[in-house]
Amino acid sequence: MLVVMKHNASEAAIDAVVDAIQDMGYGARPIPGGQRTAVGLIGNDGRVDKARLEGMEGVLECISVTQPYKQVSREWREENTLVRLPNGTVIGGREIVLMAGPCAVESEEQILTAARQVRAAGATVLRGGAFKPRTSPYSFQGLGEDGLKLLAKAREETGMAIITEAIDPEGVDLVAEYADVIQIGARNMQNYPLLRRAGQTGKPVLLKRGMSATITEFLLAAEYILAEGNDDVILCERGVRSFDTHTRNLLDLTAIPVVKGLSHLPIVADPSHGTGLRSKVVPMGRAAVAAGADGLIVEVHPDPTRALSDGAQSLYPEQFTELVEQTRVIAQAIGRELHPGLARAGAAHG
Repeated sequence: MLVVMKHNASEAAIDAVVDAIQDMGYGARPIPGGQRTAVGLIGNDGRVDKARLEGMEGVLECISVTQPYKQVSREWREENTLVRLPNGTVIGGREIVLMAGPCAVESEEQILTAARQVRAAGATVLRGGAFKPRTSPYSFQGLGEDGLKLLAKAREETGMAIITEAIDPEGVDLVAEYADVIQIGARNMQNYPLLRRAGQTGKPVLLKRGMSATITEFLLAAEYILAEGNDDVILCERGVRSFDTHTRNLLDLTAIPVVKGLSHLPIVADPSHGTGLRSKVVPMGRAAVAAGADGLIVEVHPDPTRALSDGAQSLYPEQFTELVEQTRVIAQAIGRELHPGLARAGAAHG
């Protein structure tokens, strides 16, 4: 339930509503808005006395949230959530944000070279896996904490924010120590202990859609993170499993406008995992921006032929530059703009 306060409701009136909800045995969460404040009632089991709340000073109305994902829904918060990163990048606003880098951190030279290249092209967030959950136990699993340290070094040199994956609840704190954004991969979308722990860190979380997940399941997974008091969640459409074998996954672009209609959370697209083919990443990246994505997360490697993981879907640096320039034109056509980038904005250290 959402208790909507009047435009001129005082702080004392808002506090009184919070106290009343807590006295009923439920959680209460004030939600400041552009025009008025609302108070979210968490844990409604259908026995809440709406009349008691509607009669309180400063209360305009009580609205039942009908979606199973309460805090994630547009009913809970009409305004778009803006996720702000330490380097000034804002995800969910008018600007489209580019996140790019290799699938996995392989060496100091590799990750620093990649960071310089994608930053020069316009990316403000560096992606790179230190821990890699792989289908085969014999595949490269990542460098672990050494990889996190190399990502931190790349951030120090370039000024880029860092996004990297946590694969289990026990490792979340270590990843949070280094990362600016904690990524939850498709295989872990319904790993509920991991979602809860990531939410408890207070760090922004990028949640990828599971390869067989419905949109409702996707949003309910995000609800686990928000239920821990963490609103800084970025959703990621990365393709779902299909019967067709011509691409690795089916990049569900329809999910982007659907999710934006249902939820206030920003959503980005991953055309690298969504297709699995280098030649398809650029056109599907363009299409995702046209569909309304708030950003792209793209795999870029200095030399994809030598990549230890996902080389077939990793762009060459010059291909990423091409994607950036093309999406800039598309963004302008739909009334948005591409983030100017750290190199152009002068925000980088190096």
